[in-house]
Amino acid sequence: MPQLSDRAKASLDNVAAFVKWLFYACLTGVVVGLVAVAFHVGIDIAAETRERYPQIIWLLPVAGPAIILLYKACGMAEDRGTNRVLVAVRDAKQLKLRTAPLIFLSTICTHLAGGSAGREGAALQLGGSLAAFTGKKLGLDDLDERTMVMCGMAAAFSALFGTPLTAAIFAMEVVTVGRMYYAALVPCLASSATALMVARAFQLHLDGDYPVYDALQLSPLALVQAVGLGILCALLSILFCVVMHITPKLYAKYLPNPTLQAAVGGTLVLILTLLVGSQTYNGAGDPVIRRLLAGDTIPQAFALKLLFTALTLGAGFRGGEIVPVLFTGCAFGTWMGPMLGLPHGFSGALGMAAVFCGATNCPLSSIFLAFELFGGKGLPLYAMCCGVSYMLSGYYGLYSEQKIIYSKFKPQWVDKKTH
Repeated sequence: MPQLSDRAKASLDNVAAFVKWLFYACLTGVVVGLVAVAFHVGIDIAAETRERYPQIIWLLPVAGPAIILLYKACGMAEDRGTNRVLVAVRDAKQLKLRTAPLIFLSTICTHLAGGSAGREGAALQLGGSLAAFTGKKLGLDDLDERTMVMCGMAAAFSALFGTPLTAAIFAMEVVTVGRMYYAALVPCLASSATALMVARAFQLHLDGDYPVYDALQLSPLALVQAVGLGILCALLSILFCVVMHITPKLYAKYLPNPTLQAAVGGTLVLILTLLVGSQTYNGAGDPVIRRLLAGDTIPQAFALKLLFTALTLGAGFRGGEIVPVLFTGCAFGTWMGPMLGLPHGFSGALGMAAVFCGATNCPLSSIFLAFELFGGKGLPLYAMCCGVSYMLSGYYGLYSEQKIIYSKFKPQWVDKKTH
């Protein structure tokens, strides 16, 4: 009888935890979803304003220093961006609420002035800090607060990108590669789904973002082609990560003053924009991705987007890395894929998923991303391309605080940070 009583008590505790986390996750989804919608609208307004008044890019040398001074005035001069969120999940470090308004305003400022950055990476900081604050107000302990931060990350990613499954898995997978926090699965899914419903209530993500009509079915030839493109995408993801990590070090080496770094970085992006003769590589680049998938080919686009993004974020501008990664992968795929015999749009989609995988070290998230963005046709080929990119990209990654705890080549423990 005592044993049965213990089991009954454990079952009741499990039910209570289930109900508790459904409530907390949905609450987080609503709160973060609403803020993410406002963030989405703010970014869109900034992009539309710059499109209407392209001369705004002349503010780049001023916008960067303004962001640096804003962070300094708020006591966040040493903020480490997304890396700080990863540490908060892994080591239960506290996130400051001020991170949310700072990343909100500074990312919009970056997009308005024409810096090359995304929004989803910033969303991880936005959602993580808001969820951490909510967890603190609810009186959660350190372990539960970790789950709340992951819920916030998933909710913000989902509301901004419209990919609820990818968002939920990415929030659990990105922190420590090889060890997912499955206790957070239901909370992250609930939070992600709730945030997406909030976004759709404001008429966001009602249609598919990136339609691909020429996806191949699985065949021996298509499999070999996908492997070939996956190898090349792995090399590109390594290049992307190396450049993104080296650029801020070069700025710091030759320009020790952060404000001066931002001014020079903004000036360099401005000069490059004038040399290119268009603003194709400023902002996130969503319209260009759609053009590429629809049939355009710009051979130099992947290299230029990488350069623009490294100069922007390395100088201290704020924003995300994920959409620039997708842009780079898409441009590379639509250029290189047809040389391997792959259809144009399908090769761009493969490149997006595979370079994202190599740069973030998140193979499951990348496969879900391919499914949610491009549909189920050709999914085994997406999976193979992503798997090859993950395996051959080594221990490089966008986030220096990300840990890979199992070897990519053998079932053995390595426990090392990405570089």
